[in-house]
Amino acid sequence: MGNLFGKKKQSRVTEQDKAILQLKQQRDKLRQYQKKINLQLEKERQLAKQLLKDGKKEKALLLLKKKRYQEQLLDKTENQISNLERMVQDLEFAQIERKVIDGLKVGNDCLKKMHEVMSIEEVERILDETQDSIEYQRQIDEMLAGSLSQEDEDAVLAELEAITQGDVELPEVPSEPLPEAPEAGEKKPGLSFHSVC
Repeated sequence: MGNLFGKKKQSRVTEQDKAILQLKQQRDKLRQYQKKINLQLEKERQLAKQLLKDGKKEKALLLLKKKRYQEQLLDKTENQISNLERMVQDLEFAQIERKVIDGLKVGNDCLKKMHEVMSIEEVERILDETQDSIEYQRQIDEMLAGSLSQEDEDAVLAELEAITQGDVELPEVPSEPLPEAPEAGEKKPGLSFHSVC
């Protein structure tokens, strides 16, 4: 009684599903008909043999003609079954295609909504802001790291150029011999790895 005054529930079974079911039922009926005819043909063949043994050639001939006609019906039935199966496959594939198209439509609608939220101008603005933020952070990093200004960089490059051309006097190299390095196994008194660390 709940459905008496309410809306009728929409069935999940589509018209295509119903058509496919009817086609399959018809195919199954034709297959049953084929089995029945095949059994009948075998009986009539045996009966025709018996009639020939009994000397009733005319009746046997008539029975074989009937058998031949039924074999032709079987061939037609086979063609009908093939047509039904092809129709079922076409309908099932059409349903799959429809689901694909529905999926594409939903995806397209989602993309359109996303494009409405993010316009090209908005993306360009975000990219510009990101680039500005990166540049600002680089300037902060340079100030904190105490890096050289452009003038300092130019002075360093000029000094390097002068050194490579030999214009600048370099400090004298000490003429005293260097102290000998201790061998790997020797330890200097008072110094150890642990005392340094």
